[in-house]
Amino acid sequence: MKDTLLAIGEALIDFAPKQIGVPLKDVSEFKKAVGGAPANVCGAFSKLGGRSAMITQLGQDAFGDCIVEELEGFGIDTRYILRTNGANTALAFVSLEADGSRDFSFYRKPSADMLFSKDALKADWFKDAYALHFCSVDLVPSPMRQAHVTAIDMALKENAIISFDPNVRFPLWEDHDALRKTILEFIPKAHILKISDEELEFITGCREITAAAKQLFTGNVALVIYTMGSGGAVCMTRKASAQVPSRKVKAVDTTGAGDGFIGSFLYQLYRDGVDAAGLSELTSEQMAQYITFSNRFCEYSVFGNGAIASYPTAQQLETYIRENP
Repeated sequence: MKDTLLAIGEALIDFAPKQIGVPLKDVSEFKKAVGGAPANVCGAFSKLGGRSAMITQLGQDAFGDCIVEELEGFGIDTRYILRTNGANTALAFVSLEADGSRDFSFYRKPSADMLFSKDALKADWFKDAYALHFCSVDLVPSPMRQAHVTAIDMALKENAIISFDPNVRFPLWEDHDALRKTILEFIPKAHILKISDEELEFITGCREITAAAKQLFTGNVALVIYTMGSGGAVCMTRKASAQVPSRKVKAVDTTGAGDGFIGSFLYQLYRDGVDAAGLSELTSEQMAQYITFSNRFCEYSVFGNGAIASYPTAQQLETYIRENP
């Protein structure tokens, strides 16, 4: 069985504030952490024991060096990470509210990842791909957007699962209508769509997931995962569905929590040998088990700062669940 989760898109440095509840303009101290949603998903998958590889481009700078070193330290394959002098590594400055919610300011006009060319992709990168995951941050008009299209085609030829988390970031798009149209253009290319309660109405015009489902099950989409933060998650196919609430905990930092959810969900599918054709056959019981596991994975992660660094290993999560049933 093919065993590698590939993710394409941004890998960047998050500068998280040392002060909580302070507007970004007033934050005086930051702590840097490796981030970027696709990289975070790789991190969750690898920390649970899977194999993952990141496809992106970084600048020839100290921040790029930091990202490569840290991803390798988390067990993520970095052989498909290119370097360029044409732009700097992307940066994101974050402010945190008292409840752990975030505000972002991005430095990428352009950043190195945006200049990644489809011509750099090689078909043999995908021969062991179990799944390819992507988000919308690097679907802005750029060479990287075209690289996504090519990568999806290459992954589909290897029968990989295509996973899409829109991960909407409004500050990166001057035209929000273009953002919506781009997301709707890429949804049919995916087998799995992960969407949050904060994104649903913007993307579909619907406030309820049941009403939006008719729009979301389009093209290749076989599985929709709807996350509601502290409210838990809903998972549905065209034939079955499950909803599981999450435990109420006091979050320190929610950065990367949604990425941890989909990364841990993809790991469970891989662990159980579920391929693209098998997604539509998942039962309500299976989906409920997967949601429960991913809820607990995210629960553990929000107690720590940053994203990948806060994710538990399989053993850490097992111990945590045993001690906090």
